[in-house]
Amino acid sequence: LDGPAPALLSEVARYGELVDACYKAFDLDRASRRYLNCKYGKERMLEEVGMAGAGYEVTKYIYAAPDVMTVPTMEASTSGRGRWIGYVAASTDEMTRRLGRRDVLVSFRGTVTPAEWMANFMSSLEPARLDPCDPRPDVMVESGFLSLYTSADKTCRFGGAGSCREQLLREVSRLVDAHSSSSSKKPGEEVSVTLAGHSMGSALALLLAYDLAELGLNRAAPVTVFSFGGPRVGNAAFKARCDELGVKALRVANVHDPITKLPGILLNEATTGVLRPWRASCYTHVGVELPLDYFSARDPAAVHDLGTYIALLKKPAAAAEAGGGVVGKVLDFVGRQRAGAFQWQYAAVQMGGLVQTLGLI
Repeated sequence: LDGPAPALLSEVARYGELVDACYKAFDLDRASRRYLNCKYGKERMLEEVGMAGAGYEVTKYIYAAPDVMTVPTMEASTSGRGRWIGYVAASTDEMTRRLGRRDVLVSFRGTVTPAEWMANFMSSLEPARLDPCDPRPDVMVESGFLSLYTSADKTCRFGGAGSCREQLLREVSRLVDAHSSSSSKKPGEEVSVTLAGHSMGSALALLLAYDLAELGLNRAAPVTVFSFGGPRVGNAAFKARCDELGVKALRVANVHDPITKLPGILLNEATTGVLRPWRASCYTHVGVELPLDYFSARDPAAVHDLGTYIALLKKPAAAAEAGGGVVGKVLDFVGRQRAGAFQWQYAAVQMGGLVQTLGLI
């Protein structure tokens, strides 16, 4: 593809960089008082990791405490403590003008600590039951991801009170309400919610999107997920319910990344029709896939590295390779909605808004 495709993919990469900020700011120094937390305060975190001009202001840090057995490693002494998993931010006035709406961003890092790896290996399916008024026992998700999302922090250190879910629902609801409600001093704004994550963080982003939609909070603000190297999260009923609720997800996946094939190597969307009696046990991806293609024999682990994903999205070659899929749909949407009136540079900075409203996703 010529012209706009690289710019549009670069805008997707921008969300990847906002996720990468979590890795850069995560403190893994055991001698530090902020061990397993963020190195910096909210006001300067993005600046400290080189993203001062990102267009977002961090409003809250989020913590997750995996409810798994004590891991016999150096992390054992921190069992039950909430680890810093990401942050919530709101777009600045300048970014809001560019996007055409106030954007609430939630960014999640991927797996780092041993307890998180243990949670990832809990691949059994269990009912999500996030809506107490309508538990839907057929809608099932991976038990380890659900544990990370719903287990509470026992120490409340650095303000991580309550479960990851409770922290997120409180803060996202607060920001959406604060910006969408009009007052005598300030008129209400259009608000969107963007959830972005890598690896395990992608799973948490999708669980939050489903949760917001199931609770009806997406009626106040459209919700979109940007998933980078994300695993499968739930069964076919989970996907069907996400589709029914209008959950929109753009799933960026390197075709050589094994994490995107997990869980459900044998029982997945490809075998649902053949193994119909086991349909409830078949893991199924949610959303539209944007495929990338990278492999290096000298560095096999790079196939899952977020930096690799970001670099591929910024390369024109990657744009050409992916252009027949999601990028083509985005370009078609721009053409139909604006009848050629868009400047391509403006279209690029509107990527978040385009994906929010793109009915094909």
